[in-house]
Parts: sequence; structure tokens; C-alpha cells
Amino acid sequence: MGDTAQQASKEKWVYSFGGGSADGNTKMKNLLGGKGANLAEMATLGLPVPPGFTLTTAVCTAYYDRGETYPDGLEAQVDAALEAVEQETGKTFGDADNPLLVSVRSGARASMPGMMDTVLNLGLSEVTVEGLAKKAGERFAYDSYRRFIQMYCNVVLGLKHDTFEHILDDYKERHDYNLDTDLLAEDWKEIIVQYKAAVKKQLGKPFPDDPRKQLWGAIGAVFGSWMNDRAILYRKLNDIPAEWGTAVNVQSMVFGNMGDTSATGVAFTRDPSTGEKVFYGEFLVNAQGEDVVAGIRTPAPISRSRAEALSSDELPLESAMPAVYTELVEVANTLEAHYRDMQDIEFTVEDNKLYMLQTRTGKRTAGAALKIAVDMAEEGLINEEEAVLRLMPGQLDQLLHPTIAPDAKRDVIVKGLPASPGAAVGKVVFDSDEAAELAEKGEDVILMRVETSPEDIHGMHAARAIVTCRGGMTSHAAVVARGMGRPCVCGAGTLQIDTAKGIFRAGGREFKKGDVVTIDGAEGEVLVGAIDMVQPDLSGDFGKLMEWADRARGLKVRTNAETPADVETAKKFGAEGIGLCRTEHMFFDAERIPVVRSMILAENKKGREAALAKLLPMQRGDFADIFRIMEDRPCTIRLLDPPLHEFLPHSEEEMAEVAKSAGVSVEMLKRQADDLHESNPMLGHRGCRLGITYPEIYEMQARAIFEAAVEVSKETGYKPIPEVMIPLVATHKELEILKARVDATAKAVFKETGTELEYLVGTMIELPRACLQAGKIAESAAFFSFGTNDLTQTTLGISRDDAARFLKAYEEQGIYEKDPFVTLDQVGVGELVQMAAERGRKTRPDIKLGICGEHGGDPASVMFCAAIGLDYVSCSPYRVPIARLAAAHAALGKQGSS
Repeated sequence: MGDTAQQASKEKWVYSFGGGSADGNTKMKNLLGGKGANLAEMATLGLPVPPGFTLTTAVCTAYYDRGETYPDGLEAQVDAALEAVEQETGKTFGDADNPLLVSVRSGARASMPGMMDTVLNLGLSEVTVEGLAKKAGERFAYDSYRRFIQMYCNVVLGLKHDTFEHILDDYKERHDYNLDTDLLAEDWKEIIVQYKAAVKKQLGKPFPDDPRKQLWGAIGAVFGSWMNDRAILYRKLNDIPAEWGTAVNVQSMVFGNMGDTSATGVAFTRDPSTGEKVFYGEFLVNAQGEDVVAGIRTPAPISRSRAEALSSDELPLESAMPAVYTELVEVANTLEAHYRDMQDIEFTVEDNKLYMLQTRTGKRTAGAALKIAVDMAEEGLINEEEAVLRLMPGQLDQLLHPTIAPDAKRDVIVKGLPASPGAAVGKVVFDSDEAAELAEKGEDVILMRVETSPEDIHGMHAARAIVTCRGGMTSHAAVVARGMGRPCVCGAGTLQIDTAKGIFRAGGREFKKGDVVTIDGAEGEVLVGAIDMVQPDLSGDFGKLMEWADRARGLKVRTNAETPADVETAKKFGAEGIGLCRTEHMFFDAERIPVVRSMILAENKKGREAALAKLLPMQRGDFADIFRIMEDRPCTIRLLDPPLHEFLPHSEEEMAEVAKSAGVSVEMLKRQADDLHESNPMLGHRGCRLGITYPEIYEMQARAIFEAAVEVSKETGYKPIPEVMIPLVATHKELEILKARVDATAKAVFKETGTELEYLVGTMIELPRACLQAGKIAESAAFFSFGTNDLTQTTLGISRDDAARFLKAYEEQGIYEKDPFVTLDQVGVGELVQMAAERGRKTRPDIKLGICGEHGGDPASVMFCAAIGLDYVSCSPYRVPIARLAAAHAALGKQGSS
């Protein structure tokens, strides 16, 4: 054996747990995966955990590195660990009289609910099923065996569930059975024969009867599922690297389907939808865990209070098994106190004995995450800084948008369970592929399904909301929707979907695919039509957490806004100034565009100045409105940036109308438009180039800015701080010339009004040459504002308006990890920003540095800006809180994600 093989055989690939001890612990999450680490931790805490072992994430990495073969020494370690489980349980794997059965589950370091594969009841065969029948009863044994065949064939052998569902449904119909629990042992034996015949027919070989072969088949399937389509998509949506791999957990089975003294369930130590401090969960008597999360049967609430709140007729666990319920509450309290976070726990009751199968940090809505973080800080479980880190910046997006107006007229189509809060409007679709296709075209869609499965992940992500006929609060649809921040209604039992006809029915009414509905996830209602929305309440817990975030962060947060409404919104969201006011947006106002066009069409400077004189009071009014709202906060105002042709009409009808109002011929207007036409206007006569060739435009805007600032100062007593930004500078000389004109205008206004105010003149850095020449440009610039939208275009040579045609393919093939117009390209564009910042500061140590591209509201980009020492980021109003929280994460050393 070579050195590499010897080293591989000595490496510890398998970690055991159970019987009050474990080889690993919760700190080994990267190696053992979340599930394996937490099973080890629970075992060490003395909680009732069935014994088992974990094949590490390193095995997964090695498996793929070696062309899907296992590392040397793994099989011997698995055998030893399996023998330890046999000793702990007193059962033997593959034994005819007292067989050990195991579950085989995935367990990545990041929770990926429902994305990878699980096999239960593994170890059953023609021989071992008889041994199980003698010990636990025939009906139970053969029910377990048919479940195992169905699951193993789907997960390991690649047969669809439908193959077996058709056999079972046909059998139930022929024998007049309604529920699976109605079937007797003889029924299951006959169905198993039919199942195996279907396997032989479809695969050309019999179902595997050797437990050892079954075990390695299941282990291989779980490792293989790390690279299935739904897991790849989930990782992409949640920024989980493929190289992390998954662990595999092999654990002795305990059975929740051994009759009325057995059960299985899922619980949360706090409500995952609202964050309330209530023990919350669901369970099924005489069932296995997959029955709860698959949404096939609607489970019962765990607590009496929850059953009363839902008006449930089902007997809650608290009443059905009071001793088990009391123990479960104690375990839940122990786990929450130990992990200092809300826990999502899976449990099984076998003949009135409680077993813990899993604990993990519970998925929760953004609203619940906020409440839990603030409550736990106030309870003393965590400190304020930890509370800030508990909420991911991207989650805030779920809290910052409107909900259904309380006085809106509600025509309820159907009511189900309030599985994930929030509200959404869209067209109904029944198919995940169609949902994704329509969303790609810009349509808002509501995905309506009988139940969802992991194969629906792309449609769920594309949809504005999800509705299912079946399933409870812990079904696949509910858990995934909460994690994605999608409103969701589950268990709408009276809803009937006919996908073939493209209709759904409820309450005696019929609706078509494509009809518009509103989803109220908080109430669990589907409503007719588009319903009015109201703005969110940003006080209370939100205000507290943002106050704690603001204490932690150093990076300032401004907004990109130019209308009074947007400026007010941004101020309400905590903007500390304006980082980008696009003055050209003001030019498109219906009253102004004729004046702007007459300025463009003027034959000489005198004509342009006459038109600009009419625009001056309009611009002054715009800036005064902004200064009044922002009071004494800094306001960066960008002088005119786009090429002039953008203001001219394009259609024949518009041409005729403009020519008439301007008093010129259509032919003359067309000539002027042709003269202004550019082959590549993004790189053409725009920005500072307009200021150089038509200085009167920038002089008018500068005068409007300074006159407005003086006016507001005299009127309110505040001291507005205008920051005049010259766009698209590539050379120091451009800025030097234009700064002199701005300074001269400021001096004239201050002299005329007898009032002087502080102001700055700086530039937008959006060209690679400007980054390279930043040291020289800083001689005339009091600030740099990095226009990362255009800097990304000019650095990568990609038009953001056209890039959608190929960027998706680039992301899929790993050329760009993320869309560079969404998340800053840190190694390319980011390096230019960092270089310019360093060179600018070398020339002018007190230079103010910020970014104002759309990246200013992207959490990963904000983290980068904080890391390279920028002073502020600027973003759209609704992303201001996201940037504030991301900046706090950066200051606290947390690599937050969106």
C-alpha cells in the first residue's frame, strides 16, 4: 500500500454517537454536518438519542475527488461503528430473529430541508421482516417493509413514487379501503409482492435483499443527492459552496408506527412564523417522520392551546400522551438554553418512550427572526451584538414591503393554515416549470399545488407565494416558503385543483389558471383579485434591532433618491444623507421636458441660456424640497449625466408635436436628432463632457443647488450640505475646469444672498482610467463616489441592459460566481475601487469615499466596502435598512449573506 493509501486508511472517516457519549460535538459542524454534530451533542447531553454514526463531509469530498469511489479504510470503519450500534441496541444487522434496522440520512453543515435524500427502515429483507414480525407484530413489520421498498426504490434505484402509489391506490380502491392504516398484514404482504414485481419489470433485476448491499446503496445515494438538481439550485439560492459536501448519518431506527402508543412529530421551541415564545409543533400517531413533512396526512397540534387556537378536532399530544409531552417540553427547553437559539426538533415516540432524532437551528420568517433575536437579547440568552448577527441583512427585504390593508374588502376563496406570513398578488399557475417561465418574463405568479416536493424548488422560488391543498405547518411547502420569505398557505383542504382542465374550485366557485388572486400568508387566506396593501410598521422590535445595529457599525448609509416621496421614505428607513440625486430624472417631468427640448434644439448659446433660465427656478424648487427633508444631512447631487438625445422624441407623432411646440419644422427636429445620435451613447457625449462643451448647463444646475441651499437655510435654520458631483470624469483636467465653474457660481450666489454655506465638489468614479488616475484627480476632488454600475460595465466590457442573455450561462459555468451587476465583482471592479481609494487618500487624506451604484444595497458588496474602509454606501430607499444591518455585520466580523 502506498503512503497516500496508508494515510487515507488511518484518517478517521466515521464518528459514533449514542449511549450518553459521542466521538464528536456541535463545534465539529463542518466535518460532521449540522445533523451529525447536533446528534453527537444531544447524546453527550444525555438526551434520548438512538445510537448511530456519521460518515463525515470529508468522505463526500473524497468520494467526488476519486471519481465517485470511497476512500481506503472507510468500509472497515463503518463495520466497526455498526458493531457498536449492535452492542448498544442488543440487535444485529441482518439477523433473522432480532434485526437491527437503520435510517440513512444526509446532513450538510448548512441546513437544506428536503433537498437531499433519506432512507428509513433499511435492513429489512424477506428474512429479517419475519424476525421483526415476531417481535413487533405482522402488520407493523410488513407496513415498514413496503415503506422501505418504496423509499429505497425512489432514492437509490431511481424509480418514481408514482409507480408504487398507483399500485397502492388501485389496491385500496379494489378492497374499499380509505386510509393506509385500514390495511392489514395480509394486504401489505400482497402489495409487497406487487411492488417487487414492478421493480423486476422496470429495472430487469430483483429488489436487493442483502442488508449490507442496501446500506452501501443508500450511503451512495445520499452522497449522490448532494449533486442532484434541486440541491444544486438550493445551494445557489442560499450561497452554499458545493465543496462543503454532505455528511451521512446512519442511525438505529425507532418506530412511530407501532400503533396508538407510538407517534412521530416535528416541533419548534418558538413559533417559526411569528417568533412568539410558545412551544409549537405537529405530530401524527402511528406514523413515521416522512409522513409529517411530506404533507400526505394533515398532522395534529402538539399543545392544547394550539389545538384550541386552530379549532382542531384532533387530539393534541399534550392530551394523548401527557407524560411524553412533559418530557418533550423539558428537552426543548434544555436544547434552546444550550444552543441559545430557537430549535427545530424531530422526535419519535415508540411505545410511549420518547426519542430525539434531530435538533437544528430552526428556519423562520424574517418577522420571527427579528422577534426571536430581540426577545432573546432582552431575556439575557444573548447580547445585543449577537441579536444583530441573528438576522441576515437580506431577510429585512421581507419586512420592508406592504401588507394587506386592514380595511380592504376581502373576498375569501379558501382558508388554510397560515404557513408563512406576508402578502402577494399574482396570476395562478399549477406547474413549477410554468411558474419559472412566467416569472422570467416579468409576470407575478402564485404557485398552487396539491402539495409541493423538493422538485418544485425552482417554481417556489419564482413564485410570489405558494398555496397547497395538503400539508401542515411543518410540511415541505411551509418550511421552504418560510426560508425563502414567500407567503404560504398550506392545508387548504377544500381546495380542488384540476391541472388537466387548468381550473381550481373552492366553496362552490370555479377559477381558471391565470386568474389574479391575493395571498395573505399571515391569515392563511386566498382572496379574489388584487387587494390594497399598506406600509409596514418599522417601530418596536425593528426599531430596537436597527438601533443596536447602528451602534455597532462604522460605515454610513445614504440613499439614491431625487423625488420628495423617495427622500422621505429613505429618511424614515434611517438614511444619513443622499449619496446620489440624479438630476436628469427631474428633467423628464411633463412640464419641463418641452423646456429641456427647446434648450437642446437651440441654435446657439444664447438660445440655450434662455431655456435654462426657465429651468432654473424649477431645479431650485426640486433641490429646496430635498434639502428641507434632509435638514442638515449631506446631499450629493449629480449634475446632468445622460446624453442629450435621450430627451428627444422618437416616434413620428411625438416628433410632430415637439416640432410644433418648439416652433421648428419636423425636418429640422429630425436633423438635430440625427446630429445628436451616437453609436454607443453610454460611452459618448455625456456626463462631464456635456459640462465641458455646454458649460451653461452645469452653471445653471450649480446655481439652482446653491440658491436652494441658501433659501432653506434662511427658512429653517438648518445648514444643508450640498455635495456637487461631476460625473464620468476620466482626467484631472476635466474636473479642474468644471470645479472652477462650480466654485465661481457658489461665490456669486453667496455674494448675492449674503449667506455662505459649506459645500463640497467631487466626482463620480466610474471609468477604469479615473481609478488609475485617482491620485491626481483627488487634487481637485473633495470626495469620490464610486458609480459601480458604470464602473462594472466599463471594466468588464458588459452592457447591463443586454447582459441577461448570457450572464445566466456564465453563472452556471462558474465564470462569474454571481451576477456582477447584483454583487460587486470584488477581484476585478472591487480591486479598482480599492486602488482608487488608496491613491485618493494618499493625495488627500480627508477625502470622503462612498459608492452609489446598486451594489450599495447588496449585503456582500456592503461588507466589501466596509472592509476597504469606505466612509459610506448609498442605495435605493427600501434597501437602506439592509445596508445598515450589513454594515453592522461587517463591523462585528460576521460574513453576512443575502
